[in-house]
Amino acid sequence: MESAVDKGTMVAEIEEGSKVEGLFLVKEMNRGETKAGKPFLRLKVMDKSGEIGGPVWDDAEALAPLCRPGSYLRISGQGDSYQGSPQLRINRISPVDGAAIDPADFIPGGDIDLKQLAKELNSLIAEVGDPHLKRLLSAIFIEDRELRRRFTIAPAAKTMHHAYLGGLLEHSVALGRLALAVSRLYPAVDRDLLLAGALLHDLGKTEELTYDNYPFGYSNRGRLVGHLVIGAETVGVRAGQLPDFPAARLEQLQHLILSHHGRHEFGAPTLPMMQEAFILHFLDDLDAKLNYFARLGRQVQEPGYQWSEYQRNLERFLYLQGHPPEAPANPDAALPMEAEKDAGPEPPIRQKGLWG
Repeated sequence: MESAVDKGTMVAEIEEGSKVEGLFLVKEMNRGETKAGKPFLRLKVMDKSGEIGGPVWDDAEALAPLCRPGSYLRISGQGDSYQGSPQLRINRISPVDGAAIDPADFIPGGDIDLKQLAKELNSLIAEVGDPHLKRLLSAIFIEDRELRRRFTIAPAAKTMHHAYLGGLLEHSVALGRLALAVSRLYPAVDRDLLLAGALLHDLGKTEELTYDNYPFGYSNRGRLVGHLVIGAETVGVRAGQLPDFPAARLEQLQHLILSHHGRHEFGAPTLPMMQEAFILHFLDDLDAKLNYFARLGRQVQEPGYQWSEYQRNLERFLYLQGHPPEAPANPDAALPMEAEKDAGPEPPIRQKGLWG
């Protein structure tokens, strides 16, 4: 594949004044006009090491069909900056046949071991003592091979947290670990219900998101119905296929799934009304935000604490601990230091939907 031998410049290597010559994936394309009425394009391009934006000033109308999101381009230019942020000055672009590309060079991935996480998923299911919940989890995650495959490779979000292949599995397993820890600290918690809810809470994202290609997007069903309802419906159908599955237990589990965003304005059809639902909401929010912190922090390669750019989704600056130069950064999970609101059907900035 061309990119396997000739990827060229990586985004992480681009500095102000540096020469850029390489292959990149178009993440976003927006049209604009100068004050004089001349059309131009603003591209955001990426590879597995990060993403960077830059304008195309010349021949914008002619080049626009080549620059649609998901297209691969060979770009010549140089590193630049705009208002203190890195930017790409694009001098020349040409299309590249996607069939000649190794997607692994461009699609972000987490610093994760999917095989180990899949084993841990099985171990967490084995921890469930309630025979009905264990049977349901086994039917969904072990016996249904196609659903397990999708659950294993899907991202947990389009852009905000765990937004890389395998992110949904990583996030769900992390919540399973947290559920066990909390249930040990608070014996009154229904451990089996909380653990089952942790593993199933984002099941609907296997249908809500599209992730066969990059950029990740939303399916029609994902936009129209949403992953909370999709997940609750899927669990209901699977439970209905099991003999004598208790209706009350199904209602409790569906309540955890439907309420895990915490508030109506955050996209939850119903509010948490059980202690396990409250816990799941807080654990979900905790893991999502810590993943975001970790991915931002990996970009700060100098030792000591440093301020990020203003994070609009969190409405604050972040004080991030940098990494010593000898500590390898994870290039597969980079975020821009100035996070941007997702262009998909996400709710306003204050809403939990940015994270869930």
